[in-house]
Amino acid sequence: MATDEDHYYVALGEGRYRPTVHAQGAWQATEQHMAPVSGLLMHALERHDPRPDLQWARISFDILGMIHLEETAVRTRTLRPGRTIELVEATASAGGRDVVRATAWRLATTDTSAVATVELPALPAPESVEPWAGMQHWGGGFISSLEFREVPGGRAGRRAVWVGTQHPLVAGEDWTPLAGWVGRLDTANGIAIRESPQEWLFPNVDLTLHLHRTPVGGWLGLQAEVHWGPTGLGQTSSVAYDVDGPVGTVEQALTIRPR
Repeated sequence: MATDEDHYYVALGEGRYRPTVHAQGAWQATEQHMAPVSGLLMHALERHDPRPDLQWARISFDILGMIHLEETAVRTRTLRPGRTIELVEATASAGGRDVVRATAWRLATTDTSAVATVELPALPAPESVEPWAGMQHWGGGFISSLEFREVPGGRAGRRAVWVGTQHPLVAGEDWTPLAGWVGRLDTANGIAIRESPQEWLFPNVDLTLHLHRTPVGGWLGLQAEVHWGPTGLGQTSSVAYDVDGPVGTVEQALTIRPR
């Protein structure tokens, strides 16, 4: 049975959470990784005024500053209520200020199975590809908490990887497979790097997930492409997968500079 310290967060009540070492960031030892914070915000959004008649269509995360590795409070609100379309928000604060804000559209569920079509490539199953040690250049407790499996054919700037974890998201509260799955999306910017993170800084300032169906949770697949421009801007574009196939796309804006 998992202990509290096996989780990424421990619920303290009233929207407050204590991050464990497994939430530790890759750029600095004193920060949280954006990925588990994203999962925590997804967890809060799902608990906010639940609407089983609606489904998540787009979740956007904006990083407002360094995410300190300390107690994190989350508050939620509805920005645009509606019967079939709704916009909700969750904001995480740590170190005395807001650090990540998520806004999410949830839309009406309709039976469109007769016309469902997806133009995204498939990935081989995670069980069919080999474990990958290519993330060892990243530090921090979060990356160490994950299991990676690489699809053959990857290179700098383009790679497909399955990302799994044995660590539950939150101790003390029920959480969903979707929140756990979202809590690994931000690894996309680290799996197909163009230059060494010991020589270059290229953090993302946001993450936007667009979905065409709801992920089932479990393994997260990412087929990532990284583009670096000539003036310090970059973009990581990924197709996101669950074990049943592609579910949507992920975009991240990067700021690039030498260390």
